[in-house]
Amino acid sequence: MSKVEEFEELRPLLFSIAYRILGSVSEAEDAVQETWLRFDGSPTRPASTKAFLSATVTRLSIDVLRSARVRREEYVGPWFPEPLLSDPYQDPARSVELADSVSMAALLLLERLSPLERAVFLLREVFAFDFQDIAEAVDRSEAACRQLLVRARRHMHDGRPRFAADRQERQELATRFFDALKNGDVGGLQDLLAADVQLVGDGGGKAPNFARTIVGAEKVARLLGAVLPTLLELDVTCEPHEVNGQPGALFRDRDGRILQVFALDVLDDRIQTIRTVLNPDKLGHLGPVADAWAVTREFQQTRRRPR
Repeated sequence: MSKVEEFEELRPLLFSIAYRILGSVSEAEDAVQETWLRFDGSPTRPASTKAFLSATVTRLSIDVLRSARVRREEYVGPWFPEPLLSDPYQDPARSVELADSVSMAALLLLERLSPLERAVFLLREVFAFDFQDIAEAVDRSEAACRQLLVRARRHMHDGRPRFAADRQERQELATRFFDALKNGDVGGLQDLLAADVQLVGDGGGKAPNFARTIVGAEKVARLLGAVLPTLLELDVTCEPHEVNGQPGALFRDRDGRILQVFALDVLDDRIQTIRTVLNPDKLGHLGPVADAWAVTREFQQTRRRPR
């Protein structure tokens, strides 16, 4: 195959590695593009193109993550990964690992790890690379990589997310949730929420957001049940869609622009966490982005009108 053909065949894997390290679609795409430039500019062909490209994209992603961590410490409010609607890399032998590792909960848990620990953990536990290739990718000895993996596993073990095993049941629960949401059915919503459910949003200071995390089934159900029917009056649409391998939805304004994204964590037949991404910087890869402030002003004006 030509270089272009080899690269394009491996592009889904490279993006999936970079996204899990970075939690950013745009930064992952940049890392993959830079990987291509280095591959194309290399005067020799590597013995293993997969190993070379994977190592290159890993090193680039680690460098980006080191600088990104400083920005995340200064981030306004909760920080969430950029929503990913579909993972381009598929491996039937590792479908469970791939699905769980791309969830919002898993990516947030990975934030506990150092960039090197994160890369080693993902390459070994999710993508099943051997230690020789991992060592080359992170420029450490195999023994050092094994130690990094031990530390990473220790950090991840206690907080590792667990999801409902039955994908169909999870989707059915999400369908009932979004139906109740559209109808403003507070009781129906409450029945689907865990007692200690959390509703938390990432606006990054650039979009309207909750002043704090909303905790508890009754509070979350009442808030959602009161807000969405009014948004529907403003022709906001709710499109159920898988988000980071879990049930979720895209909300669009009347012109079809992305307003926000919901991502749900489901466990034990209840919704445990509802994460909303409103920061426009994290939605641009999904299409044109709505003016959330303008929608909020119209929402407030509508709520003030006499019924």
